[in-house]
Amino acid sequence: MRGYSFNPKNDEKFVRAYGKELHISPKFSGEICRELKGKKLRDARVFLEDIINMIKPVPIRRFKKGVAHRKGLTKAYAGRYPVKAAKEIMKVLNSAESNAEYKGLNTERLHIRHISVNRGRIIRGFRSRAFGKVTPHNTLTSNIQLIFEEK
Repeated sequence: MRGYSFNPKNDEKFVRAYGKELHISPKFSGEICRELKGKKLRDARVFLEDIINMIKPVPIRRFKKGVAHRKGLTKAYAGRYPVKAAKEIMKVLNSAESNAEYKGLNTERLHIRHISVNRGRIIRGFRSRAFGKVTPHNTLTSNIQLIFEEK
């Protein structure tokens, strides 16, 4: 079991959710989480829906060599539409919202206080090649921590 990297002192105003070993890229999920930090729940949901519908791109700030320009970006020139990662992060967001409703918090006043991505376990695989050889074909996983604060 992996703990949270941020532990609030007063648990009454905070809500947590954890996505464990999600089959998404750690790179794209990290870029999405960087953009979500500090946003309200409603604004984060709109941002993720725009990514899923391929309306608004996610700026790629690290490892962007060869990544194309996208229209509508500010402070960055390279961007992509990581739809699969956005859908999985949306599930973690919905889980945190239902936790808040269960706890009795106002969902309109929730802000993302902490969001982080850690690389999860690597699922080993291989692809067969010619002449009896194989090439590794591994699946990366990500762990997502999400903590909301009611302000």
